[in-house]
Amino acid sequence: MNPLKSLVSPRYPSAAVGLSGEAACAVQLDRRGGSFVVRSAAVMPLPAGLLRPGFDELNVEDPSALARALADVTSNAGLGRRKRWSVALPEASTRTSILTMETQPASRSEAEEMLRWKIERALGAPLDELRVSRERLKPDPQGRERHLVTAVRLSVLAEYEQVFISLGWHTGLVLPRHMGEAWWLMRDGGREPGAYPSDSLLVSAHPEGFTALILREGQPLYVRAVSCEPEDRADELYRFLLFYRDRNAPPAVEGDEAAPPPPPAQGFSPDRIGRLLVAGTGVDAAQASAVVEETLATPPRAVRAEELRLTLPTHELDFAQIAAPAGLAALAWG
Repeated sequence: MNPLKSLVSPRYPSAAVGLSGEAACAVQLDRRGGSFVVRSAAVMPLPAGLLRPGFDELNVEDPSALARALADVTSNAGLGRRKRWSVALPEASTRTSILTMETQPASRSEAEEMLRWKIERALGAPLDELRVSRERLKPDPQGRERHLVTAVRLSVLAEYEQVFISLGWHTGLVLPRHMGEAWWLMRDGGREPGAYPSDSLLVSAHPEGFTALILREGQPLYVRAVSCEPEDRADELYRFLLFYRDRNAPPAVEGDEAAPPPPPAQGFSPDRIGRLLVAGTGVDAAQASAVVEETLATPPRAVRAEELRLTLPTHELDFAQIAAPAGLAALAWG
């Protein structure tokens, strides 16, 4: 163990707030051995139109009303006096992309310039207008560098921060909802006891659409944010999974169309979604599972809180609604 880790790594709070266009929730966790326990939590619907999540436009219709709502939900959770929070922002307020460096830069400065250009192109905004978080991922099979990038416009972030400041909050970690939700699938590297390691799928649903994130060995592999009507979500998820299937299919062997696929390399099944987590509201988990099975010919296993070693205080608390802030709160333990 590196004794400097506790000095140089930020100390995140064990409580977090999650926001969507529909509701606000607050969660505090405790750690017990290798498991987590929800110490306190509350979920509260927001008045229609109070939040209008979007990347390029005004999000908070009435900052004072949102502050009152957050004060109420944290008070309902017994956390009204807490001042240090992590925050999961609404999905539509943020953008996420996985960037691949197709060529090897000649220098560190050239690499940084290439990455800046890619970020602006992928996110559709100049860097000086964005708050960007980025993480270097494992290289792809060709050895090319990959980066996970998430961003929110500074003008949009300022709206939310105005509300947090009015409450006297200190919010050191602010991320999209899907990053908190994905933490539960990253935690164990995607391994299923007694089975081949396989990929995991997160579908983070919200009123404006959904974000689909596929993870391999605990790291993001593909991500796609979709804005669509509720009746189109199954079709959009099907298209995303077709892309995943086509990108991961074994190469065809000329003149041997009936040849069976090769065995998994090192016990890994590269074209199978082993686990499915549907979070948020607006996507039916059973329907999402059926779309995965239809596309990939293998049903995924829907993960539940208890399988993720998270104990809820009551069956009335919906893990799908608190997964995002709970995942950010769990970062208090690394």
